[in-house]
Amino acid sequence: MTQWVENPTGGRDRGPTALVRAWVEILSRPRRFFRTGVAPGDQAPGLVFAATVVLFEEVSRYAVVKLAERGLLSTGPFDYPAIGGFSPGVAVLALFAILVFVTPATVHLTAALQTLLLLPVASDRGGVSETVQVMCYAMAPCLLAGLPSAEVRVLVTAWGAGLYLLGTAVVHNIRLPVAAIVGAVPAAIIFGYGFRGFQAISMLVADYGF
Repeated sequence: MTQWVENPTGGRDRGPTALVRAWVEILSRPRRFFRTGVAPGDQAPGLVFAATVVLFEEVSRYAVVKLAERGLLSTGPFDYPAIGGFSPGVAVLALFAILVFVTPATVHLTAALQTLLLLPVASDRGGVSETVQVMCYAMAPCLLAGLPSAEVRVLVTAWGAGLYLLGTAVVHNIRLPVAAIVGAVPAAIIFGYGFRGFQAISMLVADYGF
C-alpha cells in the first residue's frame, strides 16, 4: 500500500528538505503541486508530512500550556485537551499514539468515506491513495493551529479545507463546485473537528456576539 524505498514516478522525494519544499509548494502553488506531486501508491511521504504537521501543532499546543502554567502567557478561553495538560513523559506517549495510530487511521477512514462520495460524480477519479495524499498535504497551513488564537485557527483550518477541496478537484478530475459538495464532510472531519476549526469559530461567535 505504501512505498518507502523506491520513488514512484511523479511521487515526492523523501527527507527533511523534501518536507520543507512540499510545505512551501503546497502553500504557494497548490494547483501545480496537486497536479504533479501526487502519484498513485505514493502515500508514505504524504503520511510523514501529515505526521510532521500534527507534531508541530501538538508540540506548540503543549508549549503554550506550559508557558500559561508559569504565568508567562495567557491562553484566554482556549481549551487544550490534547497533550497540553499531561506531564512530559505522558505527553510523549500520547503524542506517539497520535502520530502513529490516530492520525493515519483518521486519514485513511476519511479517505475511504471520500472515495464513496466520489463514486457517483467522478468516473475518472484517482484511487484512495491519491485521496490520502491530498488530505495529508492540505494540512500544511495547520502547522499553526496550536497557537492560542481563534482567528489564526479559523484562518489555517479554512485554508486547509480550501486546499483539500482544490486538490480533490485536480486529482479526481472534477469541477471545483462538485468537489466542494462531495468534499464538504471529509473536510469538516479533518479541519473542523480534527484541527478544531469549528471550536475556534464558536469562540469568535461568542466573543463578537454574532
